[in-house]
Amino acid sequence: MSLIVMKFGGSSVGDAERMKRVANRVVERQREGNQCVVVVSAMGDTTDDLIDLSKQICSVTPPAREMDMLLTTGEQVSVALLSMAIQSLGQPALSFTGWQAGMYTDEVHGKARITDIQPERILNAVNQGNVVIVAGFQGMTADGEITTLGRGGSDTTAVALAAAIQADVCEIFTDVDGVYSTDPRVVKCARKLPEITYDEMLELANLGAAVLHPRAVEYAKNYNVPLVVRSSFNHNAGTNVKEEAAMEQGIVVRGIASDKNVARISILGIEEKPGQLAKVFTALAKEQIDVDIIVQSGVMNGQADFSFTVSLTDKDRALEVIQSIRSEVGFREVSSQENLVKVSIVGAGMVSTPGVAAKMFEVISALGLSINMVSTSEIKTSCVIENSRLNEVIQALHTAYGLDTDQTAFVGGPQDRR
Repeated sequence: MSLIVMKFGGSSVGDAERMKRVANRVVERQREGNQCVVVVSAMGDTTDDLIDLSKQICSVTPPAREMDMLLTTGEQVSVALLSMAIQSLGQPALSFTGWQAGMYTDEVHGKARITDIQPERILNAVNQGNVVIVAGFQGMTADGEITTLGRGGSDTTAVALAAAIQADVCEIFTDVDGVYSTDPRVVKCARKLPEITYDEMLELANLGAAVLHPRAVEYAKNYNVPLVVRSSFNHNAGTNVKEEAAMEQGIVVRGIASDKNVARISILGIEEKPGQLAKVFTALAKEQIDVDIIVQSGVMNGQADFSFTVSLTDKDRALEVIQSIRSEVGFREVSSQENLVKVSIVGAGMVSTPGVAAKMFEVISALGLSINMVSTSEIKTSCVIENSRLNEVIQALHTAYGLDTDQTAFVGGPQDRR
């Protein structure tokens, strides 16, 4: 008997028929002799619809606490309906909100992090023969306040719960049947990966691949949770996410990701002295604004320019924060740029293969595009470029690294070590 956590996203439970299909799949696994805990998201576009409704009510930014009260209702609808569907098939089931399931978080509304899970109620229900359905994306503070985990929070709920109850596997069901070398909607000949390492998956998730949320992959890696990504619409084998994955012969780059949610902020004429950058990024961190790529130019006349990227949704707030510390830091001007995209290549084989980054730069240059910013690690290279020809760039990179299903793989060259 295996203890399985199964997570179904909003598209998987988008309407009544899909909800029934999920119920059948869960009952099938339960009747195979497994114990099943199911985590579900809100149905379809429910969360977006609730956000739009709040905008119709409030002319200013709604209170974060009340937004969490509002948005958590979407998952509560899903868990109740799925429990009904499962019970209608003759299988006992119980639904729980995040707080009923023992999910405790910090106090950051809208972007809360799980601090503790007390799963006794879930385990008792499972041991009594029930399928347990848990609302993803939500939790409760120590003071009893309802919180949400941010976009992709249901993935995080599922993996964290799997770790807490020591599940044998956590299966993430979505609208694609695994992790692909890139978005198959952009590149028709993208290949499905039978397995991928936690580190590679974490990079891809952080860089824009929407299959898994980065925090979920972090949990899986930290607690060694076996993770499988598979489709809720078929029974095909999925992609196993694990500590070590077999290297496909000749494959250096495992995947290509892109992120359109990018804005560049430039601070010009800042006095070059110790502590200046620390003041800027400490102020941004206090406002929960994540900063990605950072580039500083050369110093001239005791002043320097530097740029960094944030998400588009954080851009305006980031500019406000920077202006608020202008008198403390001192700079000539601050500007921002949109219409950018970050395109990235990822692969564990990059660390020992020369010429990988050089190939990326060559491909982008051959398309007549300029690279605005570059970021590298041992297993990834990212370039910020204008977004007008993103799909063309992805297709060209996919071919250049031998990822097309009918191609010979890229084997590197003498140019560099990245």
